[in-house]
Amino acid sequence: MLRFLLLTFLAALVLAELEPQPRYLEDDSAEERVVGGEVARPNSWPWQISLQYKSGSSYYHTCGGTLIRSGWVMTAAHCVDRQRTWRVVLGEHTLYSEEGREQYVGVSEVKIHPRWNPNSVAGGYDIALLRLASNARLSNYIQLGSLPPSGQVLPHNNPCYISGWGRTQTGGQLSSQLKQASLPVVDYRTCTSYGWWGSTVKDSMVCAGGGRDSGCQGDSGGPLNCSVNGKWVVHGVTSFVSSLGCNTAKKPTVFTRVSAYNSWMNSILG
Repeated sequence: MLRFLLLTFLAALVLAELEPQPRYLEDDSAEERVVGGEVARPNSWPWQISLQYKSGSSYYHTCGGTLIRSGWVMTAAHCVDRQRTWRVVLGEHTLYSEEGREQYVGVSEVKIHPRWNPNSVAGGYDIALLRLASNARLSNYIQLGSLPPSGQVLPHNNPCYISGWGRTQTGGQLSSQLKQASLPVVDYRTCTSYGWWGSTVKDSMVCAGGGRDSGCQGDSGGPLNCSVNGKWVVHGVTSFVSSLGCNTAKKPTVFTRVSAYNSWMNSILG
């Protein structure tokens, strides 16, 4: 919590007056879940992972992520920019409940974008890759997420869903099951206009939602799943919301735009 408050304060120093302050969507308390929406059908987003950190002898959910190769996961930089023992849970639906489809895999290496600055909340580059200690075993319940081609930007109102184990409302209660919520794309022109996010949002980001439903703490790093030509494609990595509240009107959830980082990811993945 102290780190979160410090980040918010630093953001206030660098953002223009009257612009909303971003708020990260990681969760150190494992008690924060998607606002609105509904419980997802188990394993209907089979590339969704739970990123967990070790404290004492137990692991706790802090962020989401996307399985993009059998040995690699994509998540948000702010989720993993500290030294911790991490693991990824694949095939998860109900946190901390064994359903027989899960795979638990350690993280052997963390690759954070070199231009990520943890003191600049809205500076961009909020993306990281995690090398898994062993390859995921793909199945009907565990699959690779599809990524967009380099530079692709979706049109206004393109249908997308956020998925994650984040808060059900600002300050809300635990929901251990994976949730999903419809968050249509808000185009860059609208999202950066006066009364919306303004210059806080960069063109390397994508906005989605802005109404009743949104991401919230615990959703960070997870996918923005968008329907493109009849196929689900992961166009975003969940990054931040307004400090005024997770589902503040005209403050859509902001995602790292995956198609802005293809070259960087390919340089690591080979």
